[in-house]
Amino acid sequence: MEDFRRMYLRICKEGGVEPQETVVSQLQDRGSSHGSKLDLSGQSLSTDTCSVLSRTLLKDTVFTEVSFSDCMLSEEGVSHTVYHIHDEYSTMILLVLEWNALGVWDEAFSLFCDGLSSNSALVHLDLRNNQINHNGAAELALALKRNSSLQVLDLRWNNIGLLGGRSLLEALQKNKSIVQLEMAGNNIPSDTLKALEQTTGHNCENQFTLRESQSRTQVLSKEIQSLKEEKGRQVILTLYHHITLVLGKAGYTHTAPSHHTGLSDALPPPLIQWFSCRLQMVEAALALSEQKNHNMGELLTRVKTVREDQRQQHNRDRKREQEESALREGKLLRELQNLTETNNQLRSKVEEVECRCKSHQQQIFELKRELTNSTAELKLRLAQTEDHLEIEKRRSKQALDDMDTLRHKEVEHMNRHLQESERALQERIFKLEGQRIQLEEELSKAKAACVTERAQADGELGRVRAQVRLEEQEHVSSLEEKLRSVRSSLQEVQLHSTQQKQIISELQNKNSLHSKEMDALRRRIEELQQDLSGKDQEKVAEVSRVRVELQEQIGHLQAERTAQGGLREKISALERELKVLSSNHREALLDKDSQMASLLEKLRLRDAEIQRMREDEAHRASYLQSAILTYVQGSPLGQYSPKK
Repeated sequence: MEDFRRMYLRICKEGGVEPQETVVSQLQDRGSSHGSKLDLSGQSLSTDTCSVLSRTLLKDTVFTEVSFSDCMLSEEGVSHTVYHIHDEYSTMILLVLEWNALGVWDEAFSLFCDGLSSNSALVHLDLRNNQINHNGAAELALALKRNSSLQVLDLRWNNIGLLGGRSLLEALQKNKSIVQLEMAGNNIPSDTLKALEQTTGHNCENQFTLRESQSRTQVLSKEIQSLKEEKGRQVILTLYHHITLVLGKAGYTHTAPSHHTGLSDALPPPLIQWFSCRLQMVEAALALSEQKNHNMGELLTRVKTVREDQRQQHNRDRKREQEESALREGKLLRELQNLTETNNQLRSKVEEVECRCKSHQQQIFELKRELTNSTAELKLRLAQTEDHLEIEKRRSKQALDDMDTLRHKEVEHMNRHLQESERALQERIFKLEGQRIQLEEELSKAKAACVTERAQADGELGRVRAQVRLEEQEHVSSLEEKLRSVRSSLQEVQLHSTQQKQIISELQNKNSLHSKEMDALRRRIEELQQDLSGKDQEKVAEVSRVRVELQEQIGHLQAERTAQGGLREKISALERELKVLSSNHREALLDKDSQMASLLEKLRLRDAEIQRMREDEAHRASYLQSAILTYVQGSPLGQYSPKK
């Protein structure tokens, strides 16, 4: 650490940069620790300081772990940091850059990713809390496709999102070195996170299998080499021991070969030839065993190749399934979004319809209230008119009676010959008055019945009112016809008795005036009834129109509900299809695992066969030793031995 501090001060002096006091004090405080970690966490590094540190790290080969956590790096500071990552001779294997907002600087982060793609030493990279969005994740994915050394990547608490997660998932299909990827707090869907975990899990398993295969290969190579060496030593020692014993029994004086004399000088020529032949046979057997070992190695290589092809095929299938699932997911998301929009529109329509229904109900209530008020007013006016008419009738009758009594004496001598006709006329008048009273009573009864029926049968208001209106019109027309007939008869009587009854004509004139008033009142009643019927018709038309609109909207809502049911069925069918695909995927994985197990079983059988071949070689060596011993014991070696 002290050497690094001196180098930092020297480069600052050469570049004319003022050393940052916090960095110098941090390096001085940690100068006593001679570790391989440079920790500048929490230091606010300026652009010049970043440039000097980058140049210093380029010349340094000690630090393997560098931490710039929460250093508030600027865009130029990040660009200077990239130079050290670009260095192909860098010894840094761990780099911590959390809490630096690298994702804000698009160009600087792109340069950083380019440097990462060409780095071959970095193993662990920490980029937590750096505001990396989906564009930065895409740049990082391109770098991961070309990087083959990075194993641990921490991207927690960024803004990567769905698009960035898919970019990283696509990159991990090509990158086989990432074994640990932290992605919490990035707003990535759970299925994408699960796919990333599965990919890193497969990479971890592949790395473990590769390391295990390499270690087993090294162990087997060392064991085979040691067995070869041990076997050669044992064969030579055994042969030498047996030859020594045989020569000792045959009477040969045998001395161990010195540095200047070999075994060939101590043995007779025929034995040397025989040993040469046997040696060639042993060498041929060894060459055959080596050829078998080579064949086994080639077979193991082919098995590994097949296994790698199967793994690549499995990865391609899994990638294709993931792409298909991503397409299905996007389609389902779009359909869900459309359904959500449709549902919102339907909700707004339902709310609008409810508001309109409320307004229509309010209007109906107001119309009913107006109808009730107008009906009550009409009833009151009708009662007042009937009372007034009754009073006028009584008054006219009283006046007639008074005039008759007063004028009776005056007209008695003139009307004696007409008494009978007068009596007939009086009777006829009384009958007409009775008919008129009866008709008015019938009219009042009909009006009362109409009112009661209107109050009782509100649902059949239009039909009943139309019928009552027709009946009233018929009654009124009949009454008018009767009144016209009465008037004509009265006019005939008046014309017949104009000369004889002046007073009766005056009374009839008064009566005609009263009838005119009654006609005016009737016309007023008819106008009020027409207004009432018009309002009733408008209310019925409005209610029918509202009902039609409600039925249409209910039909639309039911159609939308059926469409939503169909979409729900489609979603459930797609979910079932996804479950079937996942089960097929699991079955394929189980098949691959069974194939791996069978390959491992074949490899175990090959190891057993190699062990059996070793045992056969040991048996052959023992047979060779016994054959040499038998040959040496049965050969005439005495003639070649010197006499003592």
